[in-house]
Amino acid sequence: MDNQPPSLKRFYRAIVEVFGERYLRAPDANDVARLLQIGEKCCFPGMLGSLDCMHWTWKNCPTAWAGQYAGKSRELTIILEAVADYDLWIWHAHFGMPGSNNDINVLEASYLFSNLVNGIAPPCHYVIQGQQYNTGYYLAIGIYPKWSTLVQTIHEPRGPKKKLFAMMQEACRKDIERAFGVVQSRFVIVKGPANFWDKCVLHDIMPSCIIMHNMIIEDERDEQAVIQVWKEASTLEVDIARDENIIFKEFLARHSQIKDKEAHYALCNALIEHLWE
Repeated sequence: MDNQPPSLKRFYRAIVEVFGERYLRAPDANDVARLLQIGEKCCFPGMLGSLDCMHWTWKNCPTAWAGQYAGKSRELTIILEAVADYDLWIWHAHFGMPGSNNDINVLEASYLFSNLVNGIAPPCHYVIQGQQYNTGYYLAIGIYPKWSTLVQTIHEPRGPKKKLFAMMQEACRKDIERAFGVVQSRFVIVKGPANFWDKCVLHDIMPSCIIMHNMIIEDERDEQAVIQVWKEASTLEVDIARDENIIFKEFLARHSQIKDKEAHYALCNALIEHLWE
């Protein structure tokens, strides 16, 4: 049995309920502007952060669930998928998938691109090699699929251009690994094995630690940096009746655009040339 007092469990729940809306939010237009500026400074225009997964050992996982929570090492774990920027702010946290899943399964189950698919994502405009783009991307490891919103390193790069790209991509992608390390160093409870039987308690502990981590990042962040804020003209909101078939077709088109492999390779090639120049 876990030895945590009920008051501490209520504390985790209160942190999520009170501060979750602010510190677990998706980037808004101003946040995207800041992230694009950071990506430009890192020589990756259009980058919105780094994506990766972390396994948290679940010591008291119920025996009946052991099969689905046992990963490659046979250790029982529960997975956190997260996106972090250069400041180590965690913008996306999808927690709770069993450890037997790989990063691709977790990505398919998460809501990382839900706003983009539904057409409500903030504007994201940038230029690479004279080509304009309207969709940001995340740096990821090689296991992730070749989507237009993900940029992986090059396995065994050949030639100076690709070697430079691989070196820069791997260096920038360390942001998410640094974020995981900082969270674990600040909150010992997520560094060691989880000693709880109830998965609902774990679903409160991990987000609450991420919320408090983001609070610290906000307090220490350099707010004096000049950020180009996106301003939209005020317009009256009018509900316009639209054909549901058209809405569904637009949804499918955005979904296909995200998983466009040709767009992925075109973006990677443009980034290779941009970094070389």
